[in-house]
Amino acid sequence: MTSRTSRRLSRSPGMLVLYVLLAGLGLLYVLPFVVQLVTSLKTDPDAAAHPLSLLPDPFSLDSYRRLFGIGDAGESVPFPRWLANSVLVTLFVTGGRVFFDSLAGYALARLDFRGRAVLFNGLLTVMSVPGVVLLIPKFLVLNQLGIFDTYAGMIIPLLVDAAGVFIMRQFFLSVPKEVEEAARIDGAGIFRTFWSVVLPMARPALITLTILSFQGSWNEFTHFLVATQSPQYETLTTGLAHFVSGSLSAGTQYPLKLTAALLATVPVAVLFFVFQRHFVRGANAGAVKQ
Repeated sequence: MTSRTSRRLSRSPGMLVLYVLLAGLGLLYVLPFVVQLVTSLKTDPDAAAHPLSLLPDPFSLDSYRRLFGIGDAGESVPFPRWLANSVLVTLFVTGGRVFFDSLAGYALARLDFRGRAVLFNGLLTVMSVPGVVLLIPKFLVLNQLGIFDTYAGMIIPLLVDAAGVFIMRQFFLSVPKEVEEAARIDGAGIFRTFWSVVLPMARPALITLTILSFQGSWNEFTHFLVATQSPQYETLTTGLAHFVSGSLSAGTQYPLKLTAALLATVPVAVLFFVFQRHFVRGANAGAVKQ
């Protein structure tokens, strides 16, 4: 297979040039992350004097110590609190979206009830509305319900996502109805059929939804901006925004800021690389061997 690929590349110089170009673009894409990692290991004067240097001089872990309040590395940043809030909200939101989006998607795909087409069209309409348009109404609703500046106000509005419902509906439509009919003949009800028969078949779609939900809730900013105001409810996104804006401390502090940003991207990157195969194939899965 390797020799065949080599012969094909040798016969097509254009393909070789294309691969070289793609490799170069890949390196160009990775370069900012490398600079971010290297800068997190620099001192403030070194980062200011040589911002694009890939060799820290001197090597320093002060930014990591400050973030986690270790030792005597200067004024600490409430990074552990930001991290704890982000983990708490992300776990609840991801679990809720996977469960509720799956239920709603199955209902729209399989249950025959009055107004299903209207409901689905409304779902598509919601997906087309820019999120920024809903910021003020969202604030008013949270304030009226008495859950503004609480964990409930941060989590509950994010438990269902229109895009997730759409993804699960499209997957459930690809599942053969004969499987569900066989389960009902055996005495399974609607929820039992969904939970024990259809949902296990939706593993690729569930993994895709989990990744998207985790990434979306982990990187959420605008909702937390209008749902909270107390520092105790700051997440990584809102905390980093305040930090970068200079509201927490003075000076550029590039190593500290880039260290915080680097640590904030690690969980999403790890999750994606672990499940990338399922993520790519999630939309194409769903066939059943009979």
